[in-house]
Order: sequence, then C-alpha cells, then structure tokens
Amino acid sequence: MAATATDNKLSNLKSAVAGLNQISENEKKGFINLVSRYLSGEAQHVEWSKIQTPTDEVVVPYESLAPTPDGSSEVKSLLDKLVVLKLNGGLGTTMGCTGPKSVIEVRDGLTFLDLIVIQIENLNSKYGSNVPLLLMNSFNTHDDTQKIIEKYKNSNIQIHTFNQSQYPRLVVDDFLPLPSKGHTGKDGWYPPGHGDVFPSLSNSGKLDALLSQGKEYVFVANSDNLGAIVDLKILNHLVKNKNEYCMEVTPKTLADVKGGTLISYEGRVQLLEIAQVPDEHVSEFKSIEKFKIFNTNNLWVNLKAIKRLVEADALKTEIIPNPKEVDGVKVLQLETAAGAAIRFFDKAIGINVPRSRFLPVKATSDLLLVQSDLYTLEDGFVIRNKARANPENPTVELGPEFKKVSNFLSRFKSIPSIVELDSLKVAGDVWFGPGIILKGKVSIVAKPGVKLEIPDGAVIANKEINGPEDL
Repeated sequence: MAATATDNKLSNLKSAVAGLNQISENEKKGFINLVSRYLSGEAQHVEWSKIQTPTDEVVVPYESLAPTPDGSSEVKSLLDKLVVLKLNGGLGTTMGCTGPKSVIEVRDGLTFLDLIVIQIENLNSKYGSNVPLLLMNSFNTHDDTQKIIEKYKNSNIQIHTFNQSQYPRLVVDDFLPLPSKGHTGKDGWYPPGHGDVFPSLSNSGKLDALLSQGKEYVFVANSDNLGAIVDLKILNHLVKNKNEYCMEVTPKTLADVKGGTLISYEGRVQLLEIAQVPDEHVSEFKSIEKFKIFNTNNLWVNLKAIKRLVEADALKTEIIPNPKEVDGVKVLQLETAAGAAIRFFDKAIGINVPRSRFLPVKATSDLLLVQSDLYTLEDGFVIRNKARANPENPTVELGPEFKKVSNFLSRFKSIPSIVELDSLKVAGDVWFGPGIILKGKVSIVAKPGVKLEIPDGAVIANKEINGPEDL
C-alpha cells in the first residue's frame, strides 16, 4: 500500500477513534499502535532454513527439574513470589451457555472458577502463603464475574480483577471504527486476544501494586485448562535460574497438529504458529516427527521484565488478523497472542511438561472425559484414574445434538464408564441410561427419525450401533 494512502487511512482513523468516549486514552493509543503496525506490513516472515530444533537447555525436560524444596518455610517463600492469573475473557456461547465460560459446572457441581479458588486456597492453607488470584476479564465477562466472585469473599485468597482492552472493530471498506458508524452495542467492539495481558496488567495499575508487594512471577493460564495448576518445581527452577519467561509445552498428538511450537531462531527461542509457515512447509509443520511439541498456553513470566518491556513498548508480537461479519458488514479485528511474546524476554525457556498439565474443556466431548471415571477430584485437582493403562485419552466425537451443555446433560442419565474406551462416536437422537460401560471402539449413530435409547447398565465393547436391533 502506498505510504500516502496508508497515512490517510491512519489519520482518518485517529480522528474517528479520538471521538470514541467509551474507551480510555491508553486503549485508543494501543489500538492505533496495533493498526499502524498492521498497515506498515511488518508481518514477521520466518526463513525456513534458519529454524533450529531447540536443545534441552532451551526446552527443558520436566523430569530434569530439581525436586521441590523440602522445608515448608522454603516453599512459603517461593509461593510468596507468585501470582496466579487466569484468562477469563471468554463466554460459554460455543457450549450453549450464557455468561463467562469459567462458570460452567465441570464436575461434582463445581465450576472452573470454584476449582481454581479451591486449589489456591489449599496452597495458601498448607504453606501459610499468600498467593493472590487475578482474573483478566473482557468487557463481555466483567459484570457477571464481579457478581460471581462475591461468593468467595470469605476465602483465604485475595481475588483481583481487571479488564483487558476494548478495541473497536474495523470496517474493511474504509478502515474506520464500526462504533463510529452507529454500532454502539457490544458487537462494535472486541477484546484483542490474550497477547493484551501484559499492557492491560500494567495499565490497570495491578502490575505496580504486585511488584510493591514483592511478587516476582505471574503464572498465566486459560481458565478452562483444568491441568494448569501451580507447579512448585517449575517455579523453583525459574527463580533459581532467573528465567524471565517460561512456556509449558507438551508432546503433540494427532489432535494437536495446528498448535504453535517452539523453535530456536537467530539465537532466541520463538513461537512458530501455523499462520507464519510458508505454504510449501505446512505439511512439514504438522508432522509430529519434526515439530514434536506444542504450546499449552501455560506461561510463567517475570513481573519486572513485563514492566520493562511494556514501558519500552517493545512487545511487538505478531498480529493475527481475524475477519468477521456484523450485520452484513465485513469487519476486521486485529489480535495478538501471549505466547508470541517469548522472543522479547531474556533467558526465555520452554519446559516440556507431562500431558496432564494440558486438560482444556473446549466442548461437551471434553466435558464427557472430565466428568467420567477417567478422572477423580481431590482438593480441587482433577486427577487421572490410574486404572487406565493407555496414557492417551479416548477420542470422543459427539454430534450436534450434544453441543449445548444442557442437551448433553439431559441425554446422559449418568456419564458412562470409559476407562477402557479407545474411541467413541455418537450422533443422532441418542439417549443414555445410567450405569453404562463403553470399551474399545464404539460408534452409536442413530438413523434419521429414530430415537435410540441405550439401556441402563449396558456394556458395549467394539460395536457399531445404528438402531435398537443392534443392541
């Protein structure tokens, strides 16, 4: 794009954004910054030949970490350096729920947020520490979250909330903000991805407050990842080695081929996402042999380093353009991801963690796994059943009839036993009675117009069922 055309676009956009009184000056500045970077075309191209596989110094095997210190006073002093931050900006809409996703009930009547609070409460009680919980909300989840956290006010845990930025969606045709064209509702705005966590932590005043309390590290994770619990071995390693940033990675399975991976590039550790990969190398990127690990989005970051880099405006992470449509108008939202910031921090590392630290619940198929006998709940931790021999979880594919949580719950009288299951496919008008056991490879696909009821206590092993006659 010619410089003058770009300059015109930017100056028109600046004027329009200046008139948006729903957002702060920091948000306006951050947004204009993001758009000007996007327009300058500073997309980061990776030279394929320069990519190197990281060594064990860069991506540290979890097994090689030193054991946690024995004395509870040493553990307390470690924990007193820590803050836990959960990304809480997402809604439960994809699972048919209203409000923040973190208030979906996961197990035994407890929500994601309940489990997070119980876990940190137990840590603080056990060691006499004071690990606070921060929730980064979006404008979509803020009001509901403020009401929900009231129920934790008597717990031994400080809960702080702050909002990530609110940016206007850009109209593709003329590059002006959608809200300045009469779209004053929520659909004129968007939260710009979790890469915004660092500037928002700073803009909210929370970063300085935490530093003044002697906090040193923040553990950032998605609120729907049940495996993202505080790990003392990781924290101990980072404090000892003065690492400014650590990304937890875990071995890829075939289900994870699109996840970003860590590479060594020009002397620094860097996240490589599928969007950055030249077309001719995409199949190589997806191969489990060459790129064996992927990003869990469990991140440990030094607070002083965040302050230094945010104040220097140095976190110029890759921009992810996300095209959308609002009432027939084509719009663009520019986003960034927190994992991409790894290359700006000193002594940044990955740690290759066990798969148990990555247990996200993105759909009702994941809910089926965590509500089943594959897992138990102890002190707020979801722990895998040792009776299952296979280290990998079964693959579960549920049809659209099960997509919403309410439908899912009504179609299962109780969750079947799946300790010996390899794969499950369910589609059509299928209903499950209580006490069912599924083993091996099971496919239950009801014919159109047929209501298929799986009887109480049925044991189904390595079977394909399409109608009552197959039971």
